[in-house]
Amino acid sequence: MTDDDRRCMALALEQAQASFDQGGLPIGAVLVRGGRVIGAGHNQRVQEGDPIAHGEMDCLRRAGRQRTYRDTTLYTTLSPCMMCSGTILQFNIPRVVVGEASTFEGDLPFLEARGVVVTLLDDPGCRALMERFLADPAKARLWAEDIALD
Repeated sequence: MTDDDRRCMALALEQAQASFDQGGLPIGAVLVRGGRVIGAGHNQRVQEGDPIAHGEMDCLRRAGRQRTYRDTTLYTTLSPCMMCSGTILQFNIPRVVVGEASTFEGDLPFLEARGVVVTLLDDPGCRALMERFLADPAKARLWAEDIALD
């Protein structure tokens, strides 16, 4: 893990905390090119009533149209789901740095099998925020809805 990885994951965690504070799911992401953040976002499913507004999707939407993503790194506080993993592949994002995958395994092997370099940080701050969210039964129901467990 580099200093840039630490800095960018801290920014993604700030996004996750913002979503948590708004009553949403605590998942944040930032898209970086050459050490510069070009997009930041967080899960907006609850806030916007949008079923595909996951943290990674919101981040990419806020980054706006890019000529290429082949020189970017996506930082996300939680292992990406299949929808977000598909988007990572669609845009040829070559590297994904994941805060944690213990509360949700996501699809990291799927990404790695397709050539995406995945760095799993096992960040205690990312894990603690998600565990705090899941400890509340009402919020745990939101999570089940988000990943289609209900």
